[in-house]
Amino acid sequence: MTDKAPSRVLVWQWGRFGGAPRFATLLAEGLSGLPGVDVTLSLSRGAEILREGSPPRCDLLVDTYSNLAGFLARVATAPVALPGLIRRIRKLRPDIAICAQPGPLDLLMAAALRWLRIPFFVLVHDADAHPGDGFPMQMWLQRTLCRQAYAVAALTTHVGDRLRDQKLAGTPGRPLIRLRHPPMRYAFTPPRDGEAGTFRLLSFGRLLPYKGLDLLVASLKLLGSRPGLSVRVVGFGPESRELAELRGLAGVTVENRWVPETEVGALFSWADAVVLPYREASQSGVAAVALAAHRYVVATNVGGLSEQLGGEPLAILCEPDAASIANGLRCVLDSRPCAKGPPRQDAEDGWREIGQSLLDQTGALLRTDSPSR
Repeated sequence: MTDKAPSRVLVWQWGRFGGAPRFATLLAEGLSGLPGVDVTLSLSRGAEILREGSPPRCDLLVDTYSNLAGFLARVATAPVALPGLIRRIRKLRPDIAICAQPGPLDLLMAAALRWLRIPFFVLVHDADAHPGDGFPMQMWLQRTLCRQAYAVAALTTHVGDRLRDQKLAGTPGRPLIRLRHPPMRYAFTPPRDGEAGTFRLLSFGRLLPYKGLDLLVASLKLLGSRPGLSVRVVGFGPESRELAELRGLAGVTVENRWVPETEVGALFSWADAVVLPYREASQSGVAAVALAAHRYVVATNVGGLSEQLGGEPLAILCEPDAASIANGLRCVLDSRPCAKGPPRQDAEDGWREIGQSLLDQTGALLRTDSPSR
C-alpha cells in the first residue's frame, strides 16, 4: 500500500431524493477545497439535486431506478453493467472511494472497486433502521457493504458504538473513523430582526412516530395559546391521529407533502426556530440545516443529538417529554431571541474540516496497513 496520502478521491451516493445526494455533494466540495486533492463525484442520473439552478459537477453519473420494478431490473442486470462501471472508474484512477451514505445499489459499486483493488470507506448515518423509515432489506444491504469496506465512519459516538456492537467497525480488520456532521448549506435568507408579537416555529422532516409527533402535540398543548405564534409542521408521512390533533391546534398548520430540495432553504428561512421533539435519533440532518441557517433549535436529548448540538449557542436540549420540550420552547418564545447575523459562514469550513479529517484518518490507515490486506 502506498505511503502517500490519498490525492484522488471518488465520492459516491446514488440516492435520488432528500439530503443524501446533497451531503455527498458538500463532502466532495469540501474535499476539493483541500490542496492537492482531486475529487470525482458520482450521483444517480435521476438525483433531484442535479435539477437545481446550479447543479454540482458530476463526472460519474449512474443510471439507477425510479420504482421497485426498475430496482429489480438493475439488480438482475448488475453482472452486465459491472464491466462498464469498472472501465469508467479505471479511467478516473482514484486512490480511494467514499460512500457518503449507503443505498440499495452500492454493492454494485463495491464489486467494481474490489475488482480494481481500490479501498473504499462507508460513512454510516444510521446503524439501525428507525421505526417506519427506510426500505426493505436496507440494514442487510448496509451491513453487507460495511463488511466489504476498508473502514467504516460514523458522525456521532452513538452511531459508532452501535457499529461496534454489530461488529461492523472498531475491529482489527475494519477500523472505525469518527467524524462530525457539518452544517448543511442551502440558499438561506438572514434571520428576521423580529416583528413584535410574532414568532415562527418549524417542525420539518418525515412524519413518523419516532420523530415525536405525540410529544410535539402534548408540548404545544402545555404551552397554550400564544398570540402571534405560527407553527408549521412540514414533511411526508402517513396520516395519523397526531397530525389530526396538530391541525386542531390554534396557529398550527400541517403540510403533509414531499418537500423538494429547491424549497428547503426557503422553508428554514421562514422560521425563527426549529423544534426536534424526537424519541430517537442517530444525528439530525434537520438540525444541521437549522444551524447552517443560523436558526434556534429546540431538540430532545436522545441518541446522538447531545453530541451534535452540545456547545451550540443556538441549541436548547430538552428531555424527551412534553413538559421539558414546552419549557424549551418557552425559552425562545418568552425572551424573543433573534439569531443576529447572516447564515453561518463556517458551514463551508465544516465540510473542508470533515474532508481533511477523512483524508488524515484514511491515509493513516492505508500507511499502517499490512501488505497482506
